[in-house]
Amino acid sequence: MSDEKAKEQNSIPTSKVERSAKFVKTGFKVGGNYIKHYSKKLFNPNLDRTELNEDNAADIYESLSELKGSALKVAQMLSMDKNILPKAYVDKFSQSQYNAPPLSGPLIVQTFRKYFGKSPEQIYDRFNLRSANAASIGQVHRAELNGKKLAVKIQYPGVGDSISSDLKLVKPFAFRLLGMSEKELDVYMREVEERLLEETDYELEVRRSIEFSNACSGLNNTVFPTYYPELSSKRIITMSWIDGQHLKEFLQTNPSQELRNQIGQALWDFYNFQQHELRAVHADPHPGNFLITPEGKLGTIDFGCIKEMPEDFYYPFFSLTSTNLLDNKEETIKAFRKLEMILPNDSAQQIEFYYGMYHKMISLFAKPYMSSSFDFGQTAFFDELYGFGEQISKMPEFKQARGVKHFIYVNRTNFGLYNILHELNAQVKTDTYKPHVVLAH
Repeated sequence: MSDEKAKEQNSIPTSKVERSAKFVKTGFKVGGNYIKHYSKKLFNPNLDRTELNEDNAADIYESLSELKGSALKVAQMLSMDKNILPKAYVDKFSQSQYNAPPLSGPLIVQTFRKYFGKSPEQIYDRFNLRSANAASIGQVHRAELNGKKLAVKIQYPGVGDSISSDLKLVKPFAFRLLGMSEKELDVYMREVEERLLEETDYELEVRRSIEFSNACSGLNNTVFPTYYPELSSKRIITMSWIDGQHLKEFLQTNPSQELRNQIGQALWDFYNFQQHELRAVHADPHPGNFLITPEGKLGTIDFGCIKEMPEDFYYPFFSLTSTNLLDNKEETIKAFRKLEMILPNDSAQQIEFYYGMYHKMISLFAKPYMSSSFDFGQTAFFDELYGFGEQISKMPEFKQARGVKHFIYVNRTNFGLYNILHELNAQVKTDTYKPHVVLAH
């Protein structure tokens, strides 16, 4: 265990005043970094923003990782959107996927006393007070009961109660980093808030975890923990322990192409089965939520974030990605209108512009769906996809809010899936679970 991972936090700011003070302090630090940057630029006009971005990313991440919760979760989400943030932020924020500073033992015992009226030692035969893994909303501890190895996930104090106020505080940072319009940022933050309120309700997570792992139990090469509702509460979840490696560790073992393909296929089937058969999907596809077991199976250890897809989003969206609808301009524009990618007040010139841009974007995104198999190891596809994403993120025409709110998590899910498959270098059969849409003529 590295020193960085071993540092424990003995307290966590829980009141609005304490949390707000932390943000203000960070704001001053970031302001100081800008002053330092522009002072240096006076003497060196060619100075780029690399050092500024690195200093800001380090200060913002340090603050968010102490606060935990929704602010850190937003950082984690942004780190997955590779073409939204400068590299320094992506690198720093991605640490929150499985390496945030853990809380100390006394704070953990306090949480157990609050929800069970007992200490962990009175509930389990064995309980390791040192966390095995710490992320944005909670941390995981090893435990044993009746000879069974368990994973106990404990939510950080104050996280569930501070979502709305934290997101208000994170807004100015997000505004500066993302360059979104006020309206677009509001839609983004509202959807994030809705999902986070669900994600911090551990009773809901246990119910969903049981429901989804049962529904997905027939999929090849996938395993799920067993959940124990009687040993869980609003802020604590007890499940069976799954032995395995996170993606990064797995890739360091230099796995065979066959094994990479097997894990990639399991991931593809896991996501597309949910999208097309359940119309609701595990919407948090960062590598920290998966383990690769010694038997070469995919273990999914977190169902906290689920995105349901209503029919008025599902049909137009997947008709565009999975049928020949894009060949029909009139029908494509109709679908774009339903999805609010083209707006009622757009001029003929704007309709033409957005039709062309979105047509290209979806044609690129849909490539894996358009053949029976796809090689996610090819860098040309990703260079083109992210290059185009970067190009439009800089265009003034895309500063206004476009697209229904469902895109936020559905895009995050699918791009997150693509990224993991790319890291795996996996070749995948993409026709295993097809969208239920009528083919256009």
